[in-house]
Amino acid sequence: MKQDMPETAKTPETRDTPADAHEYRGLKAAAWDLLRGDTSQWPDRVFFREVIARSGQPVLDVGCGTGRLLLDYLADGIDIEGVDNSPEMLALCRAKAAQRQLHPTLYEQAMEVLQLPRTYRTILVPSSSFQLLTEPAAAAAAMERFFAHLVSGGVLVMPFMSVVPPDGQEDWQVTGERERPEDGTLVRRWTRSTYDPAQQLEHTQDRYQVLRGGAVVYEEHHVRSPATRGYSQEQACRLYEGAGFTDLQLLSGFSWTSATAQEGIFCVHGTRP
Repeated sequence: MKQDMPETAKTPETRDTPADAHEYRGLKAAAWDLLRGDTSQWPDRVFFREVIARSGQPVLDVGCGTGRLLLDYLADGIDIEGVDNSPEMLALCRAKAAQRQLHPTLYEQAMEVLQLPRTYRTILVPSSSFQLLTEPAAAAAAMERFFAHLVSGGVLVMPFMSVVPPDGQEDWQVTGERERPEDGTLVRRWTRSTYDPAQQLEHTQDRYQVLRGGAVVYEEHHVRSPATRGYSQEQACRLYEGAGFTDLQLLSGFSWTSATAQEGIFCVHGTRP
């Protein structure tokens, strides 16, 4: 059902984010944890712990963001490091780590040019972050960099999510709304997106608003065109094979069950020989 976004006057309190900027910045980064809410029961948390238990440490969390998984794993004694291309998300991760008296090793790099000082037994790319690479050449380069950063016998596990918007998503929809505990203001996210099936590319717009007393006092407009790339199961497996990975497992969601032909989320688990 179509929803009409409230009109907001164009004032100095409105900011447009350039399409070529890294995605997680400004209010999108600052409100990331707030709008996600409690993620402690998300199924990927237990699944990736099991991956680590099977394949071993050290671990690299690619696209670690604000440390949703990394900080909990680190607190439990897992040898894990993180990398992200957003300095703002990494700053938030460090602040959260300091509150918990944790000292994570974090790197600010893009996954397609990854160059880190050590190799790993396990590389995780949670939250379908890999799909933010919309150019096939960048995706292939990232796979090569992951392969290079694994020891022999090490594994790479990545989820792939359907990016086909649900019916009506081309209209503005409220996709997040929570009150900030520090000042009582309301943060609201509006989203609309389109999907090009021929190119397998999703294009998105997000408008983040801060409301006080029901009135919008600040907003940001984030445009990504394209934003994410969709993959079939066959295409995802070819990515792994092209980089040299073997013993591929195609998994249903965040489980060890084999994926069926139609999965909204599937994971690929591959090994460096």
